[in-house]
Amino acid sequence: MNKDLTVGNPQSVLWKFCMPLFGSIIFQQLYNIADSLVAGKFVGENALAAVGNSYEITLIFIAFAFGCNMGCSVIVSKLFGAKDFKGMKTAVYTACIFSGAICLLLMLIGIAGSGLLLHLIRTPDEVFADSKLYLDIYAWGLPFVFFYNIATGIFAALGDSKTPFYFLAVSSISNIAVDIWFVKVFHMGVAGVAWATFICQGISCVLAMTVVFRRLSKIEGKEKAPIFDLQILKQIVVIAVWSTLQQSFISLGNIMIQSIINGFGAPVMAGYSAAVKLNNLVITSFTTLGNGISNYTAQNLGAQKLSRIKQGFTVGIKLVWMLSLPLFLLYFFGGNIVLKLFMDEPTELALHTGIIYLKILSPFYFVVSAKLVADGILRGAGLMKYFMIATFTDLILRVVLAFCFSKTLLGATGIWCAWPIGWCVATMLSISFYRSGPWSTQLNSR
Repeated sequence: MNKDLTVGNPQSVLWKFCMPLFGSIIFQQLYNIADSLVAGKFVGENALAAVGNSYEITLIFIAFAFGCNMGCSVIVSKLFGAKDFKGMKTAVYTACIFSGAICLLLMLIGIAGSGLLLHLIRTPDEVFADSKLYLDIYAWGLPFVFFYNIATGIFAALGDSKTPFYFLAVSSISNIAVDIWFVKVFHMGVAGVAWATFICQGISCVLAMTVVFRRLSKIEGKEKAPIFDLQILKQIVVIAVWSTLQQSFISLGNIMIQSIINGFGAPVMAGYSAAVKLNNLVITSFTTLGNGISNYTAQNLGAQKLSRIKQGFTVGIKLVWMLSLPLFLLYFFGGNIVLKLFMDEPTELALHTGIIYLKILSPFYFVVSAKLVADGILRGAGLMKYFMIATFTDLILRVVLAFCFSKTLLGATGIWCAWPIGWCVATMLSISFYRSGPWSTQLNSR
């Protein structure tokens, strides 16, 4: 059901809205975790390394889908908050057309250039063929990735975080079953992992888009909404481009870091592949909660209720810190247990790599989560310049320091030390920018 986020107690509203979003991202990440888990347990360490290696490239594609999601979601949220239902419907149609064009271009690049991309990140020969096979299949499924992201963005804009949760719960659990079926029964190897994701994402996408358009048809308007509007497209593009750049540069930074890691050999790659999936589950969860706060901010900005935005920040910090604590405890003290879920008889070096990675990063989840809450408000308010400054600062520091530290006696461990430094500096910037937003007079008057 659609939900107006501009009324009611902010804490109650945000908790009810964000918790299904958190559940959704858990199931969304199960797609990637299931791929690595099945590859590592039932195919082998090299297969795990291949899926992890390909994953860094797929994140670039996901960055564009995420940008389209946020561009659509923020603009639709503002129009919904302002009760401009005609403009809201046009924004949805315009976003679908824009996303389809971007998706087609990326499919061509992915299908034709997967080998080149893998060479650029110095993919070892022993995992190259499996990495390319996984990427090729993934590229054909990009329309499902894009339009599912558009659907979830629309649901969030309308204040509905439960519907995408239900879709993802079913499709993610199905993905695990199909993964195992294709790999264990049909012995399809890495191809089975990729095709399972393709099929389950496809079904989820079709169902989600069907529900979206049925939902829109029930929202009454005084006149028929145009299917395209150039001015709305410009507004969507501004948010989409900056959001895509953020995710793309993060992905490019991760690819550069992956190329450094690849120089340490397959065992380190496998350990990093397992650990980074666990870390990305956390960061993506925080980011998704930040996206929910973006929708909350955009709706309240459209309704001119600025005082609710600062209340949303306080509630958001409480929410992500309550999530950070159990994740920190699990990864810091039980990292060896969760890592073994991904690896069948792992080498000592692979397991040690993953454990050290999680021990270094997990204490700083309290820091980066605060940054992502502030980023969510900045993005929802359209303050993309400040949002990007903090993001680029984090990225540049992590890549440069990873390269420098890896050349010291710390070796691969030095790479992991770059993350907390980038997070801490960027968090200070994001919170500073948040406090200078259009609601700052209310902040300063307390």
